[in-house]
Amino acid sequence: MRIEGIRAINGPNVYHAKPVSVMTLRLGELTGKETTGFPGFTDRLLELLPGLFKHHCAKGAEGGFVERLNEGTYFGHVVEHVALELAGQLGGKGNYGKTRYAGEPGLYHVIVRHDNEAAMRCLLETSVSLVDTLIRGEDFSVTAPLERAASIMEETGPGPSTQAVITAAELRGIPWRRLTDGSLVELGQGRNLKRIQAAVTADTGQIAVDAACDKALARQLLADAFLPVPHGEVVTRFEDALPLLDRIGLPLVVKPVYGNQGRAVTMDVADAAGLEEAFLLAAQVSEEVLVEQQVAGLDYRVLVVDGNVVAASRRVPCHVVGDGSSSIAELIRSANLDARRGNGHSKPLTRIEGTDFKDLDLSRVPEADEKIVLRRAANLSQGGTAIDVTDEVHPEIRAACVRAARVIGLDVCGVDLLTSDISRPLDGAIIEVNASPGLRMHLYPDEGDARPVGEAIVSMLYPSGAPARIPVCSVTGTNGKTTVTRLIAFVLARAGLRVGASTTDGIMIGGELVARGDMTGPASARVVLSDTSVDAAVLECARGGIIRRGLGFDWADTGVITNIRLDHVGQDGIEDLDDLTWIKSLVAERVRSGGTVVLNADDDAAAGLADSAALQPGARIVLYSLRPDNARVQRHLAAGGTACFVRDGLLVETGPQGEVRVAAADQIPLTLGGTSSYQVSNCLAAIAASRAQGVPGEVIAAALQAFSSNEHNPGRANLWHLGQGSLMLDYGHNPDAFRHAAELSAGWNGPVIAIAGVPGDRADSVIAEAARALADGFSRLWIKEDGDLRGRQRGEVAELIWRTVRERNHEVDCRIVLDEVDALEAVLEEVMAGAHAILFFERREPVLEVLRKAGARPADALPSDHPEHATGIQGAWQAGPVA
Repeated sequence: MRIEGIRAINGPNVYHAKPVSVMTLRLGELTGKETTGFPGFTDRLLELLPGLFKHHCAKGAEGGFVERLNEGTYFGHVVEHVALELAGQLGGKGNYGKTRYAGEPGLYHVIVRHDNEAAMRCLLETSVSLVDTLIRGEDFSVTAPLERAASIMEETGPGPSTQAVITAAELRGIPWRRLTDGSLVELGQGRNLKRIQAAVTADTGQIAVDAACDKALARQLLADAFLPVPHGEVVTRFEDALPLLDRIGLPLVVKPVYGNQGRAVTMDVADAAGLEEAFLLAAQVSEEVLVEQQVAGLDYRVLVVDGNVVAASRRVPCHVVGDGSSSIAELIRSANLDARRGNGHSKPLTRIEGTDFKDLDLSRVPEADEKIVLRRAANLSQGGTAIDVTDEVHPEIRAACVRAARVIGLDVCGVDLLTSDISRPLDGAIIEVNASPGLRMHLYPDEGDARPVGEAIVSMLYPSGAPARIPVCSVTGTNGKTTVTRLIAFVLARAGLRVGASTTDGIMIGGELVARGDMTGPASARVVLSDTSVDAAVLECARGGIIRRGLGFDWADTGVITNIRLDHVGQDGIEDLDDLTWIKSLVAERVRSGGTVVLNADDDAAAGLADSAALQPGARIVLYSLRPDNARVQRHLAAGGTACFVRDGLLVETGPQGEVRVAAADQIPLTLGGTSSYQVSNCLAAIAASRAQGVPGEVIAAALQAFSSNEHNPGRANLWHLGQGSLMLDYGHNPDAFRHAAELSAGWNGPVIAIAGVPGDRADSVIAEAARALADGFSRLWIKEDGDLRGRQRGEVAELIWRTVRERNHEVDCRIVLDEVDALEAVLEEVMAGAHAILFFERREPVLEVLRKAGARPADALPSDHPEHATGIQGAWQAGPVA
């Protein structure tokens, strides 16, 4: 077998609501072969991974997968289950797997849910190697690969502090995403977005962090506020430290002024030799060294969040307990076998490592129950443990800690203090304050209760009732999705919101183009949702982005499906309209409960989603149609639903709340005086989505009347006047788009020339259907090709279109002019003389340059001045059978 590629989908996707890894696997010589064709394979696999006996598979009960193995199953399916089993051995929560045909014999997508993207990649690679090895009858050990994957998880997964905040956010329904493999996490969306890094929040002040990190400054600020701190001084030379032996009093503590995690801290300094050793150690970390009085007492950490004590722990120095037979070194090794211990901050406890165990003979065998203190520093990062004492904190100590955090200016503050008993008034001192305090000791105490410290931080960032999200509207479909996205964004902007929108042509923030190109994938959606100036997001979601990378958001408030028509067959394993529906339905399925799903009742596939069991309970359905007597609309209204449709030339919304007459179709420039049925349909979709977000009808009407096709919807049915004729530019490239354009141009006076092509990555059947649509709709056709051939030979697609057109209607004046600019220039003279042309372009700018040089003028009016064309669209709306 050979791995063609592995990609992660970290948002909701067509396979699963949670993140998945998708491995494209070529079976090679195993194509068409099953497990029963390899004697002994199943026995060897189950002996190596007995956990597979519990896998359900399609049977829905334990043993289901083993049954499939014994009946015979293909090897992509086996790899899927092996990956899930290995992930489970590492503690993974995911149990979702799926293997799907990837468009050609022997090629499959193996899809498994992951908790850690990098670790799952390792496990998928291991699974393929494991199955291949067992097929050959050779032995395979999973020990090393599992250890490697576990190490990857430690290195790339969020630490306990970060995970606590993430978990608390999830419980509150607050969206989040990691920005790095470290601790930087984004919470919320748009104007309500906040970032955290471990226990540092977006509201943590840099000056406060600097003050806390400067131990000398922090001690001085606390002392000036009459908070108890040990006496001490900062020195940069050992010679200046010597007098402090007498001046401060013994014993001393020596620490770097800028240090953390207990590094280079020396306690019990009692003479000049000890002071010199301690000074040199601290000086390796910080040029400035703090020498201070050592305060007697137990070591406590108090966590203050937003002016409240939310947790307190007594920190116990790193130690082992004798068993009467093991040496200290053996006891340390045994302690490190505890699954809770890991490297750095990756686990609840830190491994005991190093050789700085003062005056200890590691070969000595302590007596049973004898406690051996390995380090005096009680930091968890030095191997220490913690006991929860939150409920024991004396009110005076509680008040002192809150004031210490306030003096330094930290919203999240770890206060270290030494005192004989935290349940009594403070008889020691505050020895440090910490920015970004570790939360592990409060989450995983050795004794006592775990404390919800992540929840406290999230509640500070998002108090009860405070929004974390912004309104999100997602739009998909085969045709019209870019126009509808732009319309909705324009309406919301006119309603006073600062809108972020992503479309096929770019990302717009507050009406400004910030990125150019196809921006319909999840990365573009995240750009919009991460912009803290954005009040509302309107996101175009195209097929490619959905199938390859999922959605860039977890839930939308409104989802729009414009239509699902024949296109993209032959790409990404898409074989028919059902596959397209499966992909695009994700937008409807990820509308939150209480949100609104907007569906085109004139389109069978889109309207059929109203009955999908995958929609969220409580999601509201709004239908739209060009016809008030559409059967689906009438049934929906009778059941108490809401719909938008056209009645007597007016675009209206009606439902239990009453009727809103929004605008007259012929007063909306985009509809070309009401003659463009598909643009009227797009306006209905935008009205339904805008009303779902609470926009008043009069605001929508004003926006639609101000929306200019050329200015606000570039590349979509843009009309230009040139001499006595006109030319329309449109991005359409599939059968349905060609039919709509033909319907629109049928009422134009004078000859109409279509310049069209189809992208080369479509299946021959789609190209042929597009050619038939062109042959049926236009008497004159110039066939061009895209510059990007998408795997085809030059002229191949054009030849296929030409042959199909001739077979369909030999009377069509059909010519091949491969370059679209050349084709445009070839018809300019006729257009100047009064003909009309429609160019279905690939690249807009070169075409516009030709039009500018020719003196073309952008227009929103029809090419005909006959008044019947301004009202005749009513007949076009009513064409065809009633659904």
